Amino acid sequence: MTDLTHLDATGAAHMVDVSAKTDTDRQAIASGRIAMSGDAAAAIAAGTMKKGDVLAVARVAGIMAAKKTSDLIPLCHPLPITKVSIDLVPDATGVTATATVRTRGQTGVEMEALTAVSVALLTIYDMGKAVDKAMTIGSIRLLEKTGGKSGDWRRDGESGPA
Repeated sequence: MTDLTHLDATGAAHMVDVSAKTDTDRQAIASGRIAMSGDAAAAIAAGTMKKGDVLAVARVAGIMAAKKTSDLIPLCHPLPITKVSIDLVPDATGVTATATVRTRGQTGVEMEALTAVSVALLTIYDMGKAVDKAMTIGSIRLLEKTGGKSGDWRRDGESGPA
């Protein structure tokens, strides 16, 4: 059981000790999409949803979620996040969300980027469900991460904002 990083020798869950790791600049980019009816997509793009500016609220929700990730994900380290950006791109059938999160620290920000995307998309659902309850959230994935002992990683064939 000791090969599993989040379990101790007895099998009990624990937070990984990163104190011996060197601080490095780290970044993670994640993406996801919410698909919806044309009517809902048009209202969101035009800013005419009854609950207000869906994209502005979703952007703030995503930023807040990145900052609160360690409160939501067990065994996730609280991190000094130095940047969070949420890119929301509406089109005729939905919205694509991309989160970029940065820190300088001893562990990466992949979970923060994935959480930011997830909550931004959930916020879009919440604010648009009066028009389309059948919206579908999916394709939430890490696009790339940089920094740290394991080095850089990028999903083949995909890219985030520059």
